[in-house]
Amino acid sequence: MHPITSPVAKLSLLVTPPDVAARDRQSLADRVARLDAALAEVRDLSMSWAGDRDGGELFTQFEAKLNEKLQQVGRMASEVMLAEAELKSRMEHARRFQVGDTDFRLSGSEPRSLCTWFGVIRYRRSYARPLGGGPGFFPLDLGLGLLADRFSPSLVTTGARLATRMSFAEAREVLGWFVPSPPSTEVLEHVVLGLGHHTFPWFENAPVPEDDGEVLIVHVDGKCVPTARESELEKRRGPRKDKPPAPSPRHRGRAGRKASGHRPRRKKGDKSKNGKLVTMVVMYTLRREGALLLGPLNRRVYASFGPKRHAFEYARQEAKRRGFGPGTKRTIQLLTDGDPDLHRYVDEYFSADEYPERVVTVDIFHVLEKLWEAGRARHEEGSHALATWVKTQENRLYDDDAATIVTELRGWLEKTPKTGLGNKGKRKRIADAIRYLDNRTDKLAYGSARSRDLEVGTGQVEGAIKHVIAKRCDHGGMRWIRQRAQAIIQLRCIETNGQWTDFVAWTLRRLNSSARAAGCRARLQTRFPAELPAVKEAA
Repeated sequence: MHPITSPVAKLSLLVTPPDVAARDRQSLADRVARLDAALAEVRDLSMSWAGDRDGGELFTQFEAKLNEKLQQVGRMASEVMLAEAELKSRMEHARRFQVGDTDFRLSGSEPRSLCTWFGVIRYRRSYARPLGGGPGFFPLDLGLGLLADRFSPSLVTTGARLATRMSFAEAREVLGWFVPSPPSTEVLEHVVLGLGHHTFPWFENAPVPEDDGEVLIVHVDGKCVPTARESELEKRRGPRKDKPPAPSPRHRGRAGRKASGHRPRRKKGDKSKNGKLVTMVVMYTLRREGALLLGPLNRRVYASFGPKRHAFEYARQEAKRRGFGPGTKRTIQLLTDGDPDLHRYVDEYFSADEYPERVVTVDIFHVLEKLWEAGRARHEEGSHALATWVKTQENRLYDDDAATIVTELRGWLEKTPKTGLGNKGKRKRIADAIRYLDNRTDKLAYGSARSRDLEVGTGQVEGAIKHVIAKRCDHGGMRWIRQRAQAIIQLRCIETNGQWTDFVAWTLRRLNSSARAAGCRARLQTRFPAELPAVKEAA
């Protein structure tokens, strides 16, 4: 007799357990009888628990027992529904039928395990096999919107929603507080990547608000996310070394540090973050009531690792969809932090010729930071004189008098010698402030903006950056791959926009419709992230 080899042992694990096989053979009537018995147990528990409990049992224990029985009822009810749906599906489909140009033959039913909110259920469904060979599909699954992912769609998309707010491990743990069989962290990551393939089409087709205001506000800013260097990726992707088991976690950590070798101390100015820029757009409207502009209304956020120009391409398209297209006579205000690239793209995608009522504004707090730096060339850091001088310049900015500030700074520069202790740094701070203001004079009309009740700061986009990007993607030890972080960030944008439920329903319909047309199974999970968005065409 030959000994059992390892492959045979592994194959034996795939055999369906006897109790599960018995469930697969149950008729619809048997399943209904089991459901009725489970419902009776729930009724008996609710009527008898108070009288049968001992003095130490509290309502908490009743809830636990009831929850266990309700999950059992949920599993049995789901199996009854699926058995009834399979009978109906077989009646609706001929023995042979056609999808597109492909002929299919309906074969016998095959059992399947499906992980749901109530636990793992079993059901049978017929398989449609193409006559010419190749993969087929299950008509029942397509008819009910079930995926080929072994999990109910609502369960895995809820896990993905949690994963947009916390790590994959934490999302699985939290979901496990409420469901018997939560998806693994790997499944959650694959679902997030799968949803990520549908985010940009959603942004292009999402419903447009119907009650927008008369003024459109567009904020644009950026944030760097820590990403893995190529050397780190090589270590991740390389073969794993065999490590002897450690006696405890602390000893495992020591062994790991010893194996990785000594890390040289970083020099001054060296960065370990390896940050890659994410550009964020925040758009909303304001509604005029008398002299005031009330809002924000219908606030939407969008972020991407794509080029900065892509962000403006999106903003222009979204403005057009919301009724602020080229040639509009309504006001559009665009706010940035003063980045020259952003201003160049403002002129490219929202030119003064196409948007005659546009208002371009640099965030006033970035301007004041430059003035604080310049003021230190004449006044001591932290002094009352410095604070008074900056306040004076702020008042000038609100009077639309940036030219006077530049004139004063030029006088400072002329009076500051080129040589002498600290003079080089002083001259540089003054010259930087002069250059900054000179290049943005037409974007510093804060008095005019306030008189029209428009914005003067970019607090909306900076707050969105902290909430959407930093809160999830910029913690100690995190090292992202851009394409994978892109999925998380865009899903967080959809969640922040209050569109998660609509987005998931739209995505599932899209997957199901595509699978029906192709005569194949619908699958959401994927190991491959979507490509980063690129610029379609110049404005």
